[in-house]
Amino acid sequence: MTLKVYETEQDTWTVLRIHGELDLVSSPVVRQSVHGAVAAGRHDVVLDLSGVLFCDSSGVNVLIAARRLMKSCGGRLRLILPARGAVDGSHVNKVLGALGVRRLFDVYPDAGAATDDTSRPLTA
Repeated sequence: MTLKVYETEQDTWTVLRIHGELDLVSSPVVRQSVHGAVAAGRHDVVLDLSGVLFCDSSGVNVLIAARRLMKSCGGRLRLILPARGAVDGSHVNKVLGALGVRRLFDVYPDAGAATDDTSRPLTA
């Protein structure tokens, strides 16, 4: 399965909707998408991972690198990780939790909540 990244804007946020498998082969696509947003001066980024059906350690590494990049430029990174079923992206949530890095990220249930500065992130 190939990975696709769809970019949209919501208010001041760049939303990158990721669909497919986030692995060694495809993770550079996500990394480039995040770097492209920052290079264009957009420092508030949401990664919508609800369409990711599989994530390996390379995928986790790209998420951690994106977090580090956003912090270094004074930006914000938010993840969308719905709670129900593998089709809804819970695989990524389980992987992040199993590795003990889920708490590093501000996680939201959907793009509306992630781009609303009055919304609170979900608890780990």
